[in-house]
Amino acid sequence: MRTVLHGARVTLRPATVDDIPALAAIRSTPEVYARWPGGDDLTAAVTEELEDPGARTYAVEHDGRVVGAVQWGAEDEPDYRHANIDIYLDPAVHGRGLGTDTVRTLARHLIDDHGYRRLVIDPAADNAAAIRCYRKVGFRPVGVMRQYERGADGSWHDGLLMDLLADELE
Repeated sequence: MRTVLHGARVTLRPATVDDIPALAAIRSTPEVYARWPGGDDLTAAVTEELEDPGARTYAVEHDGRVVGAVQWGAEDEPDYRHANIDIYLDPAVHGRGLGTDTVRTLARHLIDDHGYRRLVIDPAADNAAAIRCYRKVGFRPVGVMRQYERGADGSWHDGLLMDLLADELE
């Protein structure tokens, strides 16, 4: 994965080991850690994610600094072929449209360059800000996945499955 993607306000480039300290610091913020727990060693968690052959991780840059990460994976079985997206951003840049630009930029790449006709994303069902962001890109709610994932406190919470068909990208 060598492709660098340019959005209206962000640049997405393949994440490297040099990004691990910045990404671990972002993951350690209370707002991100609540949604992306990773145990006691976030440096190890980020390192594992970068080494995962099933996920492609981009560092999200804005104004010359790393402000988050976006990942994608795929189901390539022809009868079920689709891609999935996950994202986290530094809370210091929340509310500026960078999440929407990031998701839109990656979605465009997955549709135009990889030929995916369907994308999915699965925010926590109570994450209203993320859901608004994904709706702006064109994602639509499909359904609630009950007790879908375990939070940092060990409790289970619901996820919202959202999808986007290629011709719905805004």
